Amino acid sequence: MSKVRVYELSRELGINSKKLTNILKELDIDVKNHMSTLDKDVAARVVEMLTKGEMKPIGREEDSKEIQAEATVIEKTAEKATGKTEKAKERASEDKKKTADKRTVKGGRKARRAARLSAKEKKRPEKSLSLEGRVTVGELAARLNVMASEVLSKLLDLGLIYNINQQLTEDVLEILSEEYGIKFDIRTDPDEEELLNMIEQQANGVQTPRPPVVTVLGHVDHGKTSLLDAIRETDVIASEAGGITQHIGAYTVKIDKNKVVFLDTPGHEAFTAMRARGAQVTDIAILVIAADDGVMPQTIEAINHARAADVPMIVALNKIDKPDANPERVKQQLAEVGLIPEEWGGDTIFVNVSALRKDGLEELLEMVLLVAEMSELKANYARKAKGVVIEAKLDKGRGPVATILVQDGMMSIGDPVICGNIYGRIRAMIDDKGSRVDKAFPSTPVEILGLAEVPQSGDSLLVVQDEKLARQIAQKRGEKLREATLRKDHKISLDDFFKQIKDDEVDLNIIIKADVQGSAEALQESLMKIESDNINIQVIHKGVGAITESDVMLASASNAIIIGYNIRPEANARKLAEKEQVDIRLYRVIYEIIDDVKSAIHGLLEPEYKEVVLGQAEIRKLFKASRLGTIAGTYVLEGKIIRNAGMRVIRDGVVIHEGKIESLKRFKDDIREVSTGFECGILLENFNDLKEGDILEAYELRKVSA
Repeated sequence: MSKVRVYELSRELGINSKKLTNILKELDIDVKNHMSTLDKDVAARVVEMLTKGEMKPIGREEDSKEIQAEATVIEKTAEKATGKTEKAKERASEDKKKTADKRTVKGGRKARRAARLSAKEKKRPEKSLSLEGRVTVGELAARLNVMASEVLSKLLDLGLIYNINQQLTEDVLEILSEEYGIKFDIRTDPDEEELLNMIEQQANGVQTPRPPVVTVLGHVDHGKTSLLDAIRETDVIASEAGGITQHIGAYTVKIDKNKVVFLDTPGHEAFTAMRARGAQVTDIAILVIAADDGVMPQTIEAINHARAADVPMIVALNKIDKPDANPERVKQQLAEVGLIPEEWGGDTIFVNVSALRKDGLEELLEMVLLVAEMSELKANYARKAKGVVIEAKLDKGRGPVATILVQDGMMSIGDPVICGNIYGRIRAMIDDKGSRVDKAFPSTPVEILGLAEVPQSGDSLLVVQDEKLARQIAQKRGEKLREATLRKDHKISLDDFFKQIKDDEVDLNIIIKADVQGSAEALQESLMKIESDNINIQVIHKGVGAITESDVMLASASNAIIIGYNIRPEANARKLAEKEQVDIRLYRVIYEIIDDVKSAIHGLLEPEYKEVVLGQAEIRKLFKASRLGTIAGTYVLEGKIIRNAGMRVIRDGVVIHEGKIESLKRFKDDIREVSTGFECGILLENFNDLKEGDILEAYELRKVSA
């Protein structure tokens, strides 16, 4: 049976809910307060009783309250007067009837006078308070000019437990409205999706061709920036520290009558950090490989990042002018990883270039325009702009500064924008040549000023109608971000992989890092042999050496796990993995990896112990002691080294020994632990093959509670 709350019934009758609660109690109806519920038939009988079956539709709440108040006052006053009259009849003789009649008349006049006063009182305008959007206890208290503790106390009396920063629902606001005798005019904001849909609906227009956005990738020192420098005919590389790219650059290059936007990136941010946030920035990737050096570990990384982003690749064989250049050998190496040249029957474009001599550049640019033409890249130049943050920083003189790549529409000075969970109004725009511009069109990189805070790389930017709308969307996104942070939604891990398997096919993406190439190959082959009806194991990247930040970002963007064999993660990579919640599994024996993956697939994986890294120390000096062995003079880089912890020796990212500490000393004293920033002497059990620069990592295994 459906129910109705007391405060809802009071609103229908047009009387105060507290008064109705008292009336219901007198009628022996079991209610406690205005939040109590009544059956619909009981509520109907109450309405019939209180209105004598003559309840009329209520036009205005003020009128209904006025009528009810007047009727109540008349009724109570009349009852009082009538009571006195009947008592007077009983006591007085017939000769005192005249006196009693006068009292009755007087009582009636008094009742009518009281009713008139009550009606006059009720005709005064009711107080109202306009509330908009998200209203917390603290904000309401401030608007009511009362202490927040008072509002919390009232809520507690109603059986509602709130804190000062908690949002109040419409029902609770309605109850508090009655409690304070103030009408709340509640204006609800449309949700973010509704607002964004409204903006997109207004963005209909003609789609016209736009310039392509090209990212240059490749192994370090293979000539990425030199090639871009040659294309732009400017000395970009001279401004970089040590000739290494230190930041993301976005540059527009004019080829005949066509424009091309080039992104020069350190690492693979354009494919990882941005793609992890849902931003697809690049249209074409140019893979730069030195013809005299060949395919290197970072070359393979670049290929896997581009493949994961589903971006077409053009291979630029650089340094073709060198005597030992061997482009055919490089083509063979790339064919082995699936990039087969067109002349060999494949679909990968290869261009021989020399950044130094500027040879082959025209052909390379022609191929870029050809691939762009085949991709049919288009945009709407008339709509309000949307784009993505390429990089951002806080400038002491100018405030938050963000480099934006406009992807669609037009952006102008003065436009209100929403960028991630940050809003602002564009005060100035600077193009890649350093000139101030008033407008920016699709595939145009510009530096903008005017955001309230510094956004993150990969955040989306959208021009909206007004700053108020931008603030609303930013507020809602901020709330969602806080909620997501509190929920701590985890990325995939081997522990919970079986829980995510449903009837449909599931991909288990894996990144392999090993001490040598042979181990990585063997591990990949072993994993690919694992059979399952509804699970596809995909090795999206394999490499040699320590687990890097680039590996972690690729895992984050591709929802993959990282398996390390005989290697360790770099300190920054480990911290990033914790932040991005990427599962890193480290092993010394291949069959344990195979067993764990099999167990995860069949739901049998039950890890009993979790490894916790306690600290790392670097060997600065070695001391030979004839009776003891080699003592390592170390400096603790992070965390702490504990006497009874496990200890592994890491050389160039590869684990060469695992064992125990035999002795831990500071000066001549035996100590239990040494913290960050202090020096100490470490003697390992049964291991003396140490070198200066080796990293000693202290760890312990903690049992995971079931």
